[in-house]
Amino acid sequence: MHAVIEDIEYLLPERTETSEELARQFPGWSLDKIAERTGVLMRRIAGDDECASDLAVACCERLLARRRECAADFDFLLFCTQTPDYFLPTTACLVQERLGLPTSAGALDINLGCSGYVYALGLAKGLIETGQARRLLLVTADTYSKFVHPGDKSVRALFGDAAAATVISADAGANTIGPFVYGTDGRGAGDLIVPMGGMREPFGDAPPEEYADRFGNRRSARHVRMNGKAIVDFSLREVPQCVATLCERAGITLDDVDAVVPHQASAKVLNGLRNKLGLDESRFWVYMNDIGNTVSCSIPIALARAGEQGRLRDGMRLMLVGFGVGLSWGATLVTWRPSESGD
Repeated sequence: MHAVIEDIEYLLPERTETSEELARQFPGWSLDKIAERTGVLMRRIAGDDECASDLAVACCERLLARRRECAADFDFLLFCTQTPDYFLPTTACLVQERLGLPTSAGALDINLGCSGYVYALGLAKGLIETGQARRLLLVTADTYSKFVHPGDKSVRALFGDAAAATVISADAGANTIGPFVYGTDGRGAGDLIVPMGGMREPFGDAPPEEYADRFGNRRSARHVRMNGKAIVDFSLREVPQCVATLCERAGITLDDVDAVVPHQASAKVLNGLRNKLGLDESRFWVYMNDIGNTVSCSIPIALARAGEQGRLRDGMRLMLVGFGVGLSWGATLVTWRPSESGD
């Protein structure tokens, strides 16, 4: 038996924030500059009381309703997020209960960001193909906006909130997922980090001191901090090599791939990668201008939106490439053969 992707659904919060609004708040941070650097015109922002689990549950409920399926049909839940509801218990357990998955189902969290969907696909494939699961829900949800200081225009203009749910099941047909390539470089952990809030630097009684960087972006140790140049340099260095390694492992060339679906990082990163890989826009799919960088959700949302536009065809060979916070990266190949009840 092989693991196959049957279907993908996604959900965006109702609240929006446009780049025009940001340009008005930050003199000198023009709409053209925001578009050039981020490629984002609008983002979706979770409500004040809306957590990753809320987005995840609503997304899964939409998926199950559309497919006319029951949560009891699933025997495993993988939940990828870096914005869990609590330190403990595992947010996947909360989602299991709210969705009504059986108590015989496995459920676990994966704390991984921009490469998380690729890593989770690898775990899902292993669970299915070793017989540990028969039908699996792979759910991603992140609310990075809750880490963003309102005075930090650099990340506020980039990150959006979202959830996505993927149905993965066992099938006797051909292998459609893999091989995989993974990479990790913890030396760059500080290049994209929320320094305070864990056990290394827990919250104190008083709020941490706020400061402004040399670009005027305000934040404190409880907010996300990104070294934009380091992230760009890392992406342009490691991702092309990751793509080449995956092609070598699969015994193909990039010409044999119908489309590359990258993590939707930023316009600057994506344009640089597309040029380095020598791909035109028709084979390098970007879907972020109206939702921003949605972290672990960006690849499944891109796949779902491509399906909505009729770009996905049965038998297409797709390369999924995730990269970012960690520093972490991963890539895999997917032959697109959704079930009849899918897209």
